[in-house]
Amino acid sequence: MMARGANLRRPRGTAGGEVSIDARILIVARDDAWAGPFSEGLDRLGWRTITARGPYAAIAALGDLKVEAVIIDAQDEGAATLARRLKAAYAPRRLPIVGIGASEIGDAAHPFDMLIAPPLHPSQAVHRLESLIRLAVAQEEFDLRVQTFAERGRRLEALEIDSSPLRVLAVGEPAPRFLALSNALEESGADVVGAFTAYTAFDYLHERHFEAVVLWSRDDCREALSIANGMRRNTRLYHIPALLCSERAAEADVWDKGVTDVASPDAASGEMARRVVELAGAYRRQNNVRLALEKARGSGLMDAATGLFTRDLFAAHLTRLAHASRDRNRPLTVCVLKLADSPTVSMARAGGWLDRAIPQIGAMIGRLVRVEDTAARLGAEVFALALPGAILAAGRAAGERIAAVIACTAFSCGDGAPFVAEFDLGVAEVRPGESAARALEDAAASAMRRRAG
Repeated sequence: MMARGANLRRPRGTAGGEVSIDARILIVARDDAWAGPFSEGLDRLGWRTITARGPYAAIAALGDLKVEAVIIDAQDEGAATLARRLKAAYAPRRLPIVGIGASEIGDAAHPFDMLIAPPLHPSQAVHRLESLIRLAVAQEEFDLRVQTFAERGRRLEALEIDSSPLRVLAVGEPAPRFLALSNALEESGADVVGAFTAYTAFDYLHERHFEAVVLWSRDDCREALSIANGMRRNTRLYHIPALLCSERAAEADVWDKGVTDVASPDAASGEMARRVVELAGAYRRQNNVRLALEKARGSGLMDAATGLFTRDLFAAHLTRLAHASRDRNRPLTVCVLKLADSPTVSMARAGGWLDRAIPQIGAMIGRLVRVEDTAARLGAEVFALALPGAILAAGRAAGERIAAVIACTAFSCGDGAPFVAEFDLGVAEVRPGESAARALEDAAASAMRRRAG
């Protein structure tokens, strides 16, 4: 795999002379000063890594491995040039590249998707990587939907560029350092709203739209963590990044509480402001893609009752997804959800109540999938999902989660007792050399035999 003279470190956990094909993150660094401990930390969190010492090894790794993102030492000479070469080598697949070691570089048109100044905890990196990978898949999905809809005479609007000031909520007591950070954010062009209590913070979060939240707590960070945890329990606020500034952060289990990033209150205000702006900008880009994809619902091509893809539109788009999956070397999984028969469902069907519930069930499915996923209504009581970038296990987990949420919902049955809708679930991954139609048939056949959960 390696060119002569290249230096490529195998992923941890492999044996013998073979390189694992499961590596998700490529780290490009000349030595182990930061790359070694950082790689070990990512590996412990389940993000298998491989390290390349130079450009030849890095390009070779991209050719042989299913790498999802790249981390480069941005302070190395030629780092920006290498990032551009890696992106070009991986096309048409979008390759997120994170630059470590600098919060900004001179070239305003740099190729990095995110620049991060050290120190960087592996858990912090995982949050950033998950966000960037999902954004890449969503952007690819938007490009594919544009083509599918154009074939049917419908035009999806291009991604909008929002140039308005980034909106940041700063939560904390009005201490001098806290006010200095707020001023630095405003000097960076952000629109900052201050909240001094958790109650005020949640009022603002529910009334206004923000792209980042700063949680300031020098000593006791329990209230700040309760805000972050509350955000992660709300579907509308779930993806908004939260930066915690606290001296006690290292003592608390902040990463399981929903914190995206951590900074010391004594860090330079300008540096912290740059980190917040970076997080907010990444969230805005994700939100713009989500809004663009959601415009498909107003195209006139969707199922009128549920707002999901129709059977024919889904078939055409699934074929395109399968071709793109092969071109981009990304996994693609399909799910089929068939309403399961039960005595109460039979009664609801006979009384016409099931027909009235189907639009609500379809709308729930549409809200429960990721923005980059495609949900369709294949028949009166049969739904399907196409999940780009998802392996079989992830697809099954997604289908079971959706079925479980809907199974907890009671639907009206007139004067009788309400009924619940359970699903028979089938899942199949599109294999190399296999058509998407065959995978969908396998998933449908499996749904005929298997109850979700």
